[in-house]
Amino acid sequence: MFNLPFSQREFLELFSTYNQAIWPAQIIAYMLGAIVVGMALWPGRLTSKTIVAILAAFWIWTGGAYHIAYFGTINSAAYLFGALFIVEGILLIWAGFRQDRLKFQFNFNTYGVTGALMIAYAMIIYPIIGYELGHGYPSAPMFGVAPCPMVIFTFGILLWAAPRVPGWLLVIPGLWSIIGFTAATKLGMLEDTGLLVAGILGITMLRLKAKSETLNHMKVSS
Repeated sequence: MFNLPFSQREFLELFSTYNQAIWPAQIIAYMLGAIVVGMALWPGRLTSKTIVAILAAFWIWTGGAYHIAYFGTINSAAYLFGALFIVEGILLIWAGFRQDRLKFQFNFNTYGVTGALMIAYAMIIYPIIGYELGHGYPSAPMFGVAPCPMVIFTFGILLWAAPRVPGWLLVIPGLWSIIGFTAATKLGMLEDTGLLVAGILGITMLRLKAKSETLNHMKVSS
């Protein structure tokens, strides 16, 4: 097991400084998250591209503002994490705008319900668990502006995508679900258990969905 270059106290103090510095970005993030969910439930002409733009903004903000500008002050690895998060934001834009490969709409099936549970966990359950564990605001990772709840939310929304999500879009979120969870367990951030669950379940279901849709396409073509 690796040793972290900072303590839990330093980690929570960092979040306190960060959250107070960026206020009211947390409220804006929740508003944007609600827009994403609403658009997927009631899709329109610009729904998918708007969802992609908001997801990309979450990733790029978290990479630059949190990882590089703040987390980097106590952990040099944060500069690499920040770069990866910014790359993921760019990849989302590429897939959603340049390739037009991401279409979002909630469907009442296994994928849709599982995605909804992940979204609810990221936006509602995650901060409640954190509060009960003594990680209340401002010393807490907040939705949309901190890595772990944002990555859980991303997996949830991607489960609402059709026809399928490119596998290369899942690499960085998958890596973070392992890195973030491993570090979080050493820091007592038990709310991040949901991060590992979302990573394993999200990637497994999205790959199964892609394989199923490929087989269906082959049957139709033949």
